[in-house]
Amino acid sequence: MSELTHKIQQGVIEAARALYGAELLPQQAVIQPTRKDFEGDYTAVVFPLMRLARKQPEAIGEEIGQWLCTHLEEVERYNVVKGFLNLVIADSYWNQFVRTQVDATDFGRFPASGQKIMVEYASPNTNKPLHLGHIRNILLGWSISQILEAAGHEVIKTQIVNDRGIAICRSMVAWKRWGNGTTPEQMGKKGDHFVGDFYVLFSKKFEEEYAAWQQTEVAERVFAERHQEGQSKAAFFKAFKNQYFNEFSPLGAEAREMLRKWEAGDEETLRLWRMMNNWVLEGFEETYRKLGVSFDKTYLESDTYLLGKEIIEEGLAKGIFHKDGKRIWIDLSNIGLGEKTIIKSDGTSTYTSQDLGTARMRYEEFGFHRLIYVVGDEQISHFQGLFEILRRLDEPYANGLYHLAYGMVDLPSGRMKSREGTVVDADDLIEEVVEEARQHAAERGEIAELPAEQQEDIVRKIGMAALKFFIIKVNPRKRMTFDPAESVDMQGQTGPYVQNAYVRIRSVLRKAADYEAKHAADYETLQPGERELVKLLYQYPEVVATAAREYDPSHVANYAYNLARAFHKFYHDYPILKAESEAARAFRLELSRMVARVLEQAMHLLGIEMPERM
Repeated sequence: MSELTHKIQQGVIEAARALYGAELLPQQAVIQPTRKDFEGDYTAVVFPLMRLARKQPEAIGEEIGQWLCTHLEEVERYNVVKGFLNLVIADSYWNQFVRTQVDATDFGRFPASGQKIMVEYASPNTNKPLHLGHIRNILLGWSISQILEAAGHEVIKTQIVNDRGIAICRSMVAWKRWGNGTTPEQMGKKGDHFVGDFYVLFSKKFEEEYAAWQQTEVAERVFAERHQEGQSKAAFFKAFKNQYFNEFSPLGAEAREMLRKWEAGDEETLRLWRMMNNWVLEGFEETYRKLGVSFDKTYLESDTYLLGKEIIEEGLAKGIFHKDGKRIWIDLSNIGLGEKTIIKSDGTSTYTSQDLGTARMRYEEFGFHRLIYVVGDEQISHFQGLFEILRRLDEPYANGLYHLAYGMVDLPSGRMKSREGTVVDADDLIEEVVEEARQHAAERGEIAELPAEQQEDIVRKIGMAALKFFIIKVNPRKRMTFDPAESVDMQGQTGPYVQNAYVRIRSVLRKAADYEAKHAADYETLQPGERELVKLLYQYPEVVATAAREYDPSHVANYAYNLARAFHKFYHDYPILKAESEAARAFRLELSRMVARVLEQAMHLLGIEMPERM
């Protein structure tokens, strides 16, 4: 709640006491922004006072409106529509707000909360390069971290690299079988792309193997013994693929054996694993630099999974876990998940066992109050189970865990599939949006006279804004379709549109040169477009607070777009440099300057840089 909203709310409470002898609770004094089709800035809902005042809502509104105009200097006038008291804030208040906040370095930033929050994002696997889905994950994690810092929290940005497991072994088997000893350098490829090609190759060879097996007598017998009545062969074998991998596949057996050797510490397997992992990690770092993100701490699953096994032993001693041979499981029926395997029957770890170890390791190192996992919504049940297990283990941080489950990203043609190589590669996507920005800049010709290095910097900022804003403006929990053509559109609800408002203001300020800001205090009557801009600026801290509370950076993105749109309209409707008076000119320049600062700050929270020229 803003300072002004709180002051109006307290005014309504005091008015009720003075006029009716009634004691209102804060939740009974509802204050909300006035609807656009009515005159006013804030609206007080007076219906709750009918029983206390024993009057009709229109009469109550008139009496409280008069009281507020008399006792609150911020309230200039009012009108009553049924049970709604619409309050108009004095122009002098909005004028003073702009003049006092235009240079305030803490506007939109909150005092230290004493809360330490860890945000986990990215969390890639070292068997494939980063793709469009990772981009959504990374941009959400980075912007949430920036917003939480603005909200006053101490933030630790972290990632867990999934550098072990059966998926990693698929790539290793493929390179060992068909790589012929080649390296990324020899092939002229980034390391993550190079290894990812072998992950896709493994899947291709496995599909060929599975197709051939389906023609064998063994497959016929399996179908006869296991298919459901009325189930076609095609439907059966489509559903049977994972069981085939685990029970019959030579390639599957080779990958599982490699995982077993890895966990047993076989040196040859570990040498191959380290070499391929290093190739991928170097590739990841290059992509992170392009996206402008970083981490305070990187954890590797290969370092944490054994600690998870120690925690499981503690849980066995407490009777939380159960053991059948080598398999260890837990009953999660109370949250609808049934029996959940923690350690597989061959003694190898699951993601849950690894995450148990990672969570404790992080808490012991940082002592966080909250830990936010930015992970796709296909892992909702995984995190429900993990959090429940940690609660049963009485881990001190268990109640501070949160899964920011974001929706998957589809292509216009359908869902992306890593094994089939149908993903949108992150590096290719970055290159595409920057190239699109380059073509737009060439068509406009407005930066053609600048040095080539400066042009390239502007083009990069525009391209990255197009990509980042397109992703972040969507509520994280919504599934989204990524349309490359729409994402690089330089008009409409896009990052470049917001950047253009900032660039326009910077141009105006350069032309204004030195001006006497003090004359803005003499500007007494604000125009409607000016009031709209000021009111939007006033909302910014509340927008940041809401985005931090809901872990939703789309609030900030959509706010930045609305502010930019309001400024573009203001710029079209009102002269700035040639304003009708010196006071109007000074105020509009100060107002424009504050809009530019808030736009820059808001876009910074989204990881977007602002160019000086476009």
